[in-house]
Amino acid sequence: LSSVTFQTNVLTELRKWKLSLIEHHKLQMRQEKEKHAAQVRQLSNEIDNLRELLSTCEISVSRKDEVITNLTQALEKQKERVELMRKFTLWRIQHVKAKQEACAKRVADRQFRTALMKKVWAAWRSLSQEKWKENVAKACQLRAENVCVQLTNDYEAKIAELTATLEQTKAEILRLHNEREQYEDTMKKAFMRGVCALNLEAMTMFQGK
Repeated sequence: LSSVTFQTNVLTELRKWKLSLIEHHKLQMRQEKEKHAAQVRQLSNEIDNLRELLSTCEISVSRKDEVITNLTQALEKQKERVELMRKFTLWRIQHVKAKQEACAKRVADRQFRTALMKKVWAAWRSLSQEKWKENVAKACQLRAENVCVQLTNDYEAKIAELTATLEQTKAEILRLHNEREQYEDTMKKAFMRGVCALNLEAMTMFQGK
């Protein structure tokens, strides 16, 4: 009887120990599952944060690309405008030079005709011996002098006009050069401001991260 009781007690203790082990194992499994779930939630949160950061980076890169594109287009337009201004300035200079050359040619022709008239008049006067020829010579000389005075006055007036035109053209060229330098300086400053804005945006993004 005592042996049976002992066996019964032993079996009871074994069942209790087995149940205790099972409960302990279930508790460990539950703790591991909770720990695993917490890790999964933490990783999921980190993935969501990384996705938000990636979206922010993509938006920032897109904005930077847009700013760079706009600055590039503005620089191309400014280059085209400067090139047009340069061509227009060269055309103005060539136009003024052509007018000066034409005027100088006309003046040279007038001087040549005047000199020729003087030579003819001097030759004709040297052949004149009689008094009535001397009177005619004096009248011709007076007429020639008047013509020379008129030609000289016309020549001086034309030179004054060309000089004024040249000065005006030089002033216009200087103004165009100044405008081109101002445009280039403005675009350089705008480009630097754009670069600074990009740097500040990048710094803000990294500081936020």
